[in-house]
Amino acid sequence: MFMSEYNHSLDAKGRLIIPQKFREQLGEGFVLSRGMDHCLNLYTREEWEKFTAKLASMPELSNPNGRKVTRFFIAGAEEMETDKQGRILIPQVLREFAHLTKEVVLAGVGSRIEIWDKDSWEAYNDYGDVDSLGRSLEQYQI
Repeated sequence: MFMSEYNHSLDAKGRLIIPQKFREQLGEGFVLSRGMDHCLNLYTREEWEKFTAKLASMPELSNPNGRKVTRFFIAGAEEMETDKQGRILIPQVLREFAHLTKEVVLAGVGSRIEIWDKDSWEAYNDYGDVDSLGRSLEQYQI
C-alpha cells in the first residue's frame, strides 16, 4: 500500500525523482497513466493488470462511455523504469494533461501513487471542512 506525500521538482527535461520508499514498492518496472482530477497515476505492474482487467470487463464496444474511459486510461499510459538517479521522464503529453510545470507532489493513495502539480494539489485538497468530509464517509460505514 502506497502512502505519504512528497514534494519534488521536475527538471528542465521533465524528469522527476521518485522517492526511495516508492521506488522500492514499485519494483523494476511500473506504469504511468492519466488519472482523475488532472493528476497522473503510477501503478505497479500487478496493480495495473488488475485495473486494466476491470476496464476490459466494461461493455466498451456497445457503450461510448466505456470506449472513452478505456482510451482515457490506456492510450496515454507508458511503461516506466527509473534511471540510475531514481528519476522517470514524464512524457510531454502527460505533463500537459496534469499541468505539471516545476513543483510536484507525489501522494501515495493506496494502490497507486498520484502525481500532482503542487498548486493543483493544494487547491484540490483543501481540508477546511473536515466535518463535511467525515459525513461523506457515513455511506461507507467508516
